[in-house]
Amino acid sequence: MRFCDNNPNIIKWASEAVSIPYKDPFTGRQTIYVPDFFIQYADKNNKIQVELIEVKPQNQTLQEKVGKNRNNQLQYAKNQVKWRAAYAWCARQGIKFRILTEQDLFHNGRVG
Repeated sequence: MRFCDNNPNIIKWASEAVSIPYKDPFTGRQTIYVPDFFIQYADKNNKIQVELIEVKPQNQTLQEKVGKNRNNQLQYAKNQVKWRAAYAWCARQGIKFRILTEQDLFHNGRVG
């Protein structure tokens, strides 16, 4: 969050500002998914970009990292449904959806 506050290219940002409807794959009920961040920024060509960003540990984003733990498997499956809904919602809005992990955020133990 400090990165967003201190980066001169970030025009505005908010935490948990967007609600995306989706159908829970286990209950069949309509519910909402709230991505972690909404960010509007100027890219290297000074073009305005808008993204919704979800931050998750890498072991929750890759099927091969989930392991045999039933709870982890269920969470992975539910995340996939949420993220498909987010990609579709963002496509309709003309914005990007991105999932970031510690591999994206940290380099050699430092914030990247």
